[in-house]
Amino acid sequence: MGRIASFLLLLLVFASSAARAEGFRYGLEVLDAQQCAPLQGKRVGMITNAAAVSKLGEPGYRVLLRHGVDLRFLMAPEHGFTLEREAGESVENSAVGANLTVYSLYGESKRPDPELLKTIDVLVFDLQDAGVRCYTYISTMKLAMEACRDASIGFMVLDRPNPVSPLPASGFVLDRDYESFVGAAELPFIHGMTVGEIAAWLQQEDYRELSLQVVRMIGYRRDLFADQLSGYRFRPPSPNIRDFETLLLYPATVMLEATAVSEGRGTDAPFKQFGAPFIDSSALLAELEAYRLPGVELKPVSFVPASGKFAGTECNGIRLAVTGRAAFNPFMTQTAILLALQKLYPDQLVLDEGFFDKLAGTSRYRRMIVKQKPMRKILDAAWREVREFEEDNEARFLYP
Repeated sequence: MGRIASFLLLLLVFASSAARAEGFRYGLEVLDAQQCAPLQGKRVGMITNAAAVSKLGEPGYRVLLRHGVDLRFLMAPEHGFTLEREAGESVENSAVGANLTVYSLYGESKRPDPELLKTIDVLVFDLQDAGVRCYTYISTMKLAMEACRDASIGFMVLDRPNPVSPLPASGFVLDRDYESFVGAAELPFIHGMTVGEIAAWLQQEDYRELSLQVVRMIGYRRDLFADQLSGYRFRPPSPNIRDFETLLLYPATVMLEATAVSEGRGTDAPFKQFGAPFIDSSALLAELEAYRLPGVELKPVSFVPASGKFAGTECNGIRLAVTGRAAFNPFMTQTAILLALQKLYPDQLVLDEGFFDKLAGTSRYRRMIVKQKPMRKILDAAWREVREFEEDNEARFLYP
């Protein structure tokens, strides 16, 4: 009888887990199940790109068209609708099919055209974020929310997972004096929120007059990485985030964009490796290993970028691999990398003060790195800001 009971219990657990896993749906799929009822009878525009698809791979704009929504136009953020443009590269207007214009939100202006917004009743936002404040889709969303508020039209967010939500919120909170397109919201560097949660939080903070609707996901859990959600479909959200491990490592290496060290662009492993011609891999590895960084393996590497910094020149540096997600701390890893590089190569690292501070959201981080403050002091300073943010915004989450 004990064996039968155990078997039945296992079946129950399996069935419960399967039901929970199968229950996950993107906001897009929730809207699909509603036959796009909230959009029927309205003139609609949509901010999206080729990564915004359903679990079956159907693009979001096609879901709307399939249900007869009066979709007037699309808008595309950085990297363009087809995700073929590199970071910082201007995006032009384009088209999907014969009749659907895609207006650029990363060209002469990053705000939706007010005249264009007069032709619609609601603007839909459906983009896959990366979970890091400097990733510019959040900035695009904020500017769109402002524009919709000013135009007195509705704004709808089709929510998607924060792919790295189990990573602890960390890094300095944006100081409003350093607000920019690579840091538009007063959030921690790694924030742990979905785009829907950020939109709801922004509305409460700054845009109470905006008519906002967040179409929530079903079955989403913030204690799971997105690739642990059954049916989650990874699509590169930008050209250099090509797989899920890069999503994990991106917050650890993206600050190198504001230095003279290559962050691996132009190679087969952007953000997974970094280097420069002036680096001694063995010396740098020894410095980094002294920090005993948890959850990540470091190995010496050499590479020749095909484009970007040091194109055509051999670079020496470090290759990273996540070995334990539960222990991995990207901000700690990022800080160790910057401290080690500043110690070994103070004249060659060349911290770009303006860009670095915008990415960091503060000048404080750069000043602590340059002064070679102890790792613990830097982490504690950032953690105090994160803790204050969390205490002041306890109701920021929409999901358990």
